[in-house]
Amino acid sequence: MQTKRYALVVEDDALQRQMLVVLLQDSGYEVLQCDTAEAAMVILQEVGHDLVLMVADVQLNGDMRGSRLAGFARQLFPNIKVIVTSGKEWPVLPDGAMFLRKPWKPVDLIREAKAALGPEPLSG
Repeated sequence: MQTKRYALVVEDDALQRQMLVVLLQDSGYEVLQCDTAEAAMVILQEVGHDLVLMVADVQLNGDMRGSRLAGFARQLFPNIKVIVTSGKEWPVLPDGAMFLRKPWKPVDLIREAKAALGPEPLSG
């Protein structure tokens, strides 16, 4: 029996968020999603121990940027893999985080997730 792997998508653009969710679901992940860093912090505190991957945009609605959220996630859960996305800037990333420039293609996300997590369960 294969263990479920959970991912968190934090993106304030609904279309981009949905694309990320579908790509990760199609790749075998159970996906949680939200549109602000503050909502992501709640999810991290409640179920972060089950998450293996977080994908977060740099520019989010609210007071916290995605790069800061990435640092918070890595501090709480050092084993979580983090991919930060942005089309406008190259952010300062916490140790262990990866960067994916927008606009990205589905193959780009899958490649970065594979690089972060290894080849299983991603099949794209």
